Amino acid sequence: MRPLSEEETKVLFLKLSEYIGKNIEKMIGQDGEKNRYCFRLLKNDRCYYVSEPLMKAATSISRDDLLQVGVCLGKFTKSGKFRLHVTALEYLSQYAKHKVWVKPSAEMSFLYGNHISKQGLARMTENTPQYAGVVVYNMSDIPLGFGVAAQSTDHCQQLDPMGNVVLHQADIGEYLRGLEEEIF
Repeated sequence: MRPLSEEETKVLFLKLSEYIGKNIEKMIGQDGEKNRYCFRLLKNDRCYYVSEPLMKAATSISRDDLLQVGVCLGKFTKSGKFRLHVTALEYLSQYAKHKVWVKPSAEMSFLYGNHISKQGLARMTENTPQYAGVVVYNMSDIPLGFGVAAQSTDHCQQLDPMGNVVLHQADIGEYLRGLEEEIF
């Protein structure tokens, strides 16, 4: 377990800012909270979100024996990019800037890994720009996953019913589809 390098931190913060904006400061705990959080890199370039007391306790375990600590936010690819995992959804949904709600008829389609069309869109936060990171909720405000807005909020109104509104990135159905090997 090691701290992120300056370049890795920059890449991680850029990716997180697509979804949560300046709320990264709240996520780390710089707003006066008791518990502060940090990001640590473990085997296989996995990035973990860890509280400082847990991180200090984990230092007593050897690197070979430590499998994971905290919550896995994602992993760094060999090309240096960062890919968010569905395990980051809990934190993305708490601090999300842009949100999308899907109709009950489109929930299963999204959970099977498909994009969201205008036909399945229930509502969307105002002023969502094109290609912004969005968190997808069902009508009961349960986070289902996250993706990228294919169209801005204004453009969605003129879009045909089969046009894509949100491009799928990750969803909670990945656990059911057996993709957990890629996650953990």
